[in-house]
Amino acid sequence: MHSRHRPGTNICVYCGAQKGGRREYLEAARGFGERLAARGIGLVYGGGSTGMMGAIAEACMAAGGHVEGVVPEGLFPGQILETGLTFLHQVDGMHARKSLMADLSDALVALPGGLGTLEEFFEALTWAQLGLHVRPIALLNVSGFYNHLLRFLEHSVGEGFVKSRNLEKLIVREHPDPLIDDILALIGRRGGRRGQGATGSNHRARTTTNVPMVPFTSSTINSRNG
Repeated sequence: MHSRHRPGTNICVYCGAQKGGRREYLEAARGFGERLAARGIGLVYGGGSTGMMGAIAEACMAAGGHVEGVVPEGLFPGQILETGLTFLHQVDGMHARKSLMADLSDALVALPGGLGTLEEFFEALTWAQLGLHVRPIALLNVSGFYNHLLRFLEHSVGEGFVKSRNLEKLIVREHPDPLIDDILALIGRRGGRRGQGATGSNHRARTTTNVPMVPFTSSTINSRNG
């Protein structure tokens, strides 16, 4: 059973509920979860049991890590990881889910994923642009998954729709440990953990602690393609 004591640093991970079309994606999710546990960093994620979400959570738990899931009550029946989590937070809806995930975390990282992952990543960037938070934001660019997106962002800067200063601190790495190193260095330079709150929203969450663990058998990615 996991300790209810929260680690000094939590990283929020956005990623797909699907496993993707390359084995490297699931391997990266598992590897990232294992490295978070090994470095004593907590994982905050969307609470899913399938695809990339299930892989990172199960790998982190199997390595003895602290894992908090945040789920919208009643929206994803049968897709929630209900065993082994240190904390399971159930909230009223999708916006409350994203806001609480950010508020529980010191940094926000996107792994490969679909529309939901992209929406979460861009909302985090927008919140930072508006000054609603100062958390590091990062992409784990597994096998170049985000290369086209990065080119599109550069194009948007060139076309005058995005200011370059809003992308300068975006961390992009291919492997977990360099990405984590960059995040911790940025948090250290800012002299603390989260700075401002994510949205200023009030959360109503029903939290379950130390959800009973079930056995798991376990079967890397940080500045631009570093």
